[in-house]
Amino acid sequence: MSSKILVVDDDDLVAGSLKKVLSKLDYTVEICLHASEIEEMVSDFQPDVILLDIYLTTHNGIDVLRGLKKKYASIPVIMITGYADVKIAVTAIKSGAFDFLLKPIDLDQLRAVLDKALENIRLKSEVNKLQTLLEDNELTREYFGKSSKIQRIAAAVEKLSKSGDTTILLEGESGTGKEVFARFIHQKSPRKNAPFITINCATIPKDLAESELFGHERGAFTGASTKTKLGKFELADGGTILLDEIGELTLDLQVKLLRVLQEKRFYRLGGEKEVSVNVRVLAATNRNLEEEVARGSFREDLYYRLNVAKFTIPPLRERKEDIVFIAYSFLNEFSQKFGKNIHGIDPSGMELLKSYYWKGNIRELRNVMERVVLLTEEEELTENHFAFLIDKKNIVETEDDKFILQVPPKGVKIDLVLKTLILKTLAITKGNQVKAAKVLGLSRSKLRYRMEQLGIEVTKNVN
Repeated sequence: MSSKILVVDDDDLVAGSLKKVLSKLDYTVEICLHASEIEEMVSDFQPDVILLDIYLTTHNGIDVLRGLKKKYASIPVIMITGYADVKIAVTAIKSGAFDFLLKPIDLDQLRAVLDKALENIRLKSEVNKLQTLLEDNELTREYFGKSSKIQRIAAAVEKLSKSGDTTILLEGESGTGKEVFARFIHQKSPRKNAPFITINCATIPKDLAESELFGHERGAFTGASTKTKLGKFELADGGTILLDEIGELTLDLQVKLLRVLQEKRFYRLGGEKEVSVNVRVLAATNRNLEEEVARGSFREDLYYRLNVAKFTIPPLRERKEDIVFIAYSFLNEFSQKFGKNIHGIDPSGMELLKSYYWKGNIRELRNVMERVVLLTEEEELTENHFAFLIDKKNIVETEDDKFILQVPPKGVKIDLVLKTLILKTLAITKGNQVKAAKVLGLSRSKLRYRMEQLGIEVTKNVN
């Protein structure tokens, strides 16, 4: 089914021309020539996107926009005008417009803006579906993102989940979602109705690690004066145990863990009776265990016992197409938690999020979205809401007036470098193109040319 566009313009010639052009692009188009009929037409037609002229004969387009956003906040409104008035453009964006186009409208630009708006809608819809599933505590492959890279991993993990016993090792940087993958494995396995137990090997004191894993008998050590304590393996009996940050285990404990993996039996600390368990073991680490083996800090036999199936979860910066999708899921979560009515992220905000390095991965993105949602009272997030990230960005760094560019191992397109540089400079100068041009050593006309060439909207910047 084609997307529906409502064109609001009291110039029947312009409106008719837009309808003709958009219909050829396979959109379903309706025209509204009278501003007083807008709400009725929106209610009946239920458009996906609204194109609204800012200068209407009988109404102020900005007032019409504000009225629409109050009643139909989820519908993107793209403002159009024949006057290049930057102040009005800024007012429109602040009032909730998704974007701003100048007449005569460039067809490629129009299509690009409509694609962005419709993609925004699609993301919101998918996130809402996921939110419903998560409320029922059900994880799906789509939860992890839309990129082909993460979907291939999720599909393979889901297949292996069904065995119920296969040991799986999850490697990846901190914050990439390894624990969530482990929960996904458990939920998709035959053990899903049994316990899922997590233990973080990095946070337990080394002298208590054995007791935490395997339990202890009364009097086993100083302080063990209470009755028998069950360890995490016994608590997980019949289900799944995740050994998070397994690379932090001491070598002597690695030996005991290897025996449990091989024989499914162990002794509680201070105990004389052998305990048998039926547990699926998952392990996660932010280290490269193969390198740890080479250094002698991780046992080779344990590594190969864990490495029946290994998956390396890619960092967020290597799957940029997932960033906005995941950001929207957190936006929904925190909007509900804090009672906010935030209906989206505008293109400038999306661009900044996608260009940020995300050293802390999904965990860092979650923290950023919580902070932004908590502090804002606006209904749409823009690059200004994420301006505090600029100082922390490490895609481009300056030190002692030296320019340092970090090129990813897989390379980077020059257009992305230029676009990122211009966006960051505009963010620093708060949209002032004159100052930005000076910082970049360009003439203002050259900066404008580059912005248009790279699809950076001129009308969004304050002169």
